[in-house]
Amino acid sequence: MATAAVVSAAACVAAWRAVPWQGRQTALVMAAAMLATAATHGDAMVGLILGVVLLVSAMLGTLGVRGTASAATCCHRALVSLVMAICSFESLSAGPAVGETAGHHGHGLSGVLSALVIVGVIGVVLWTVVAEWIVGPAHRGRAARLLAIESWAMAGGVAVMCLGL
Repeated sequence: MATAAVVSAAACVAAWRAVPWQGRQTALVMAAAMLATAATHGDAMVGLILGVVLLVSAMLGTLGVRGTASAATCCHRALVSLVMAICSFESLSAGPAVGETAGHHGHGLSGVLSALVIVGVIGVVLWTVVAEWIVGPAHRGRAARLLAIESWAMAGGVAVMCLGL
């Protein structure tokens, strides 16, 4: 999870001009949230704070991008941020299992939040597949490769974080 966070943030920053400030802040906040989750082993209070920060970041991540070439990737980042926020909020009701991969105790996969996490992770992965393989990248060359790396790292990181794979 920490590796995915670092790779995603680094790829986003490396593609600097191809990503508007809204997308960069979302990518960097998500990376910081993944690292904080891994470092705190899913502490409930940290989960609450990270959930709120991720929600605000997701809202800022789509501010003013409608109609631009980067709108789809900014919305993709915002969706990942929302799924991570739901996962963080779920840690409040499920205990300290969020972010644990070794000796994972599970989320108690019952309830609305658990269903939303699963649907969200599936949605993020499907969006990544469709955007990268079916629709194709909005950018060309180096920027397209960096944004593809970022997209796959985000999808992998959120899957590991939320499903505890």
